Amino acid sequence: MKRVAVIGGGITGITTAYTLAKRGLDVTVYEKHRYAAMETSFANGGQLSASNAEVWNNWQTIIKGMKWMFRSDAPLLVNPKPSWHKLSWFAEFIAAIPQYEKNTTETARLAIAARDHLFAWAKEEGIDFDLKEQGILHIYRDKAGFDHAANVSKLLAAGGLDRRPVTPDEMRAIEPTLAGSYYGGFFTESDSTGDIHKFTSGLADAIQRLGVKTCYGHSVTDLSADRSSASVTSYDGEQQIRETYDGVVICAGVGSRALAAKLGDRVNIYPVKGYSITVELDDAASREAAPTVSLLDDATKIVTSRLGDDRFRVAGTAEFSGYNRDIRDDRIQPLTRWVEQCFPGICTRRVVPWAGLRPMLPNMMPRVGPGRLPTVFYNTGHGHLGWTLSPITAELLADAVETASSGQTVSALG
Repeated sequence: MKRVAVIGGGITGITTAYTLAKRGLDVTVYEKHRYAAMETSFANGGQLSASNAEVWNNWQTIIKGMKWMFRSDAPLLVNPKPSWHKLSWFAEFIAAIPQYEKNTTETARLAIAARDHLFAWAKEEGIDFDLKEQGILHIYRDKAGFDHAANVSKLLAAGGLDRRPVTPDEMRAIEPTLAGSYYGGFFTESDSTGDIHKFTSGLADAIQRLGVKTCYGHSVTDLSADRSSASVTSYDGEQQIRETYDGVVICAGVGSRALAAKLGDRVNIYPVKGYSITVELDDAASREAAPTVSLLDDATKIVTSRLGDDRFRVAGTAEFSGYNRDIRDDRIQPLTRWVEQCFPGICTRRVVPWAGLRPMLPNMMPRVGPGRLPTVFYNTGHGHLGWTLSPITAELLADAVETASSGQTVSALG
């Protein structure tokens, strides 16, 4: 297998192209936008967070989703309009609850393994992405949330992660700008933050230096494959172009489900919308009042990252409403209010809203490895941890392609 097509120019597609090119393959990337990282990899929460490895497959999530169904500002919002896709996804989500502990521990292990690759790539390629290695602080307002986090910490520790409990006084010492009353927290010193768009764009430049062909502005309109080759048909705005490769890797985020169906595979990804705001810290007082340590508020499902000196990213919520990309004001306002409550010294006069669709599989684990045919591979379905996991899943995908090229049987993750 020498010539490989990668479908998707987000974080998973670009990292996949990078690892394949580094191993000497002839790689072509197809991306419908003019640039890399223009959808879900554009303005996420910015966390590289092994401490957020807990999968959502538990009955608490189901109960909260039902309770919040008709509250427009809920951290988890499920549109009650039924569809076979949504119903099948939730049925499989519930079926995966017995794997909650195992999958949480495995996700933590993968996230830790990803770190070394990401930092090494950034150093080797000279990528500046506003990296802050100051840890992530999980905050809890009541004993129930704190106790649940203590149990999660045991699962994370089994995956190799050191996350320690901290008192309210210790929380204030870690991040003095945080206002409010808290029961306690958990601090993970080894976690970090940065700008996913800057990182992905920098790595996209690197793959071109490595000889990867980038077909930006090309929408994939058809895919086909057999046991010896794969064909990609794309539209560049003027004409349909068909190319044949030795193999194809699907890294198309929420578009992966439809592409997999063309190739005879079932990849039951559902688009879970997340929102973010970027608060522009235009004045000295706001820059002084904004935190430098990253936070995760478990009760509201809100995460934060300080991006350089003059930007503060706040992201969160999960919305099950299909492939709708609308930015809803009633979903953005809770993020702004949270900033005003927790960091009252920050001016929120200039706030940039954004929404993206997380590609989530029912068991919350990414699909990495071969499909039904030996010429088809997947690296998709990373959910809320796309950036955190992408370096290690790209390496695992490259291993799978090399193994398949040698004629050996390959097993898939997820």
